[in-house]
Amino acid sequence: MTEIIASLADVAPRYDAVFCDLWGCLHDGKTPFPAAVAALQAFRAQGGIVMLLTNSPRPKPSVIKQLDAMGVPRDAWDDIATSGDAAQYGMLSGGVGRRIHHIGAPKDETFFNDFAEDLQAYAASQPAIERVALKDAEGIICTGLINDLVETPEDYRAQLLLGKTLGLPMLCANPDIVVDMGDKRLWCAGALARDYEEMGGTALYFGKPHPPIYDLARRRLAALRSDECRILCIGDGVNTDVLGGVQEGLDTLFVTGGIDTLAFGTDSSNPNKDLLQAWLDERQLAPSYAIGHLR
Repeated sequence: MTEIIASLADVAPRYDAVFCDLWGCLHDGKTPFPAAVAALQAFRAQGGIVMLLTNSPRPKPSVIKQLDAMGVPRDAWDDIATSGDAAQYGMLSGGVGRRIHHIGAPKDETFFNDFAEDLQAYAASQPAIERVALKDAEGIICTGLINDLVETPEDYRAQLLLGKTLGLPMLCANPDIVVDMGDKRLWCAGALARDYEEMGGTALYFGKPHPPIYDLARRRLAALRSDECRILCIGDGVNTDVLGGVQEGLDTLFVTGGIDTLAFGTDSSNPNKDLLQAWLDERQLAPSYAIGHLR
């Protein structure tokens, strides 16, 4: 049964490192959550390692710039692993071919030219990726909607049907279905990949809950600490953060006050125990712990 805790400090001594989600846990897309920042700073002050683990399609250097601009202090984390990083490796390896059609926003252009230090040498050694029209492509790379402030997945139905008819595999750089930016809910690349699969297309995933991002996070964690670490996964996505952690054999902390907060009562800081347990039972998932907000 999932244990509801009051703060990360309640269980922190049991772990050497955390894999912590960003959106819904550390910030809302616009503003950092002060209590979450303080919790991660305190964990690091006790000798713990904080690996930020995000399904953002942006590579690590771009996410760092985003966090800096948002005001997340550097002493709240040690390193970052993104779905974009893991998906870049899939792209460079030729997972969906070399001639690709991109579905995504201009802000995601860094996916094709901005690589973390541990990917730069590999990127330089691989054949070039050519961006082409859908009819000329060997595969699709989806980083998200072109304008997620106004568009919905339905706007892409014709494009996806053509891709499926052409037999093109899709590399999905962000498995999230939706994300909350402030008080606005936005569609993510995962929604397009879901629709593509429902049409009969093939989608490849590299972010949570899929193994590639955890493999990457473990490699980056090993570069910081060589001995085996007790890891706690923290996140507000039950089908990404919690499921991914469980599948990796790791303990998980479910932040209930994030994307599914309305399911657990009227007080987002204090989830109703019975509502939470019934909701988790329905999904056949059992995170180790739950907390209203990371603090």
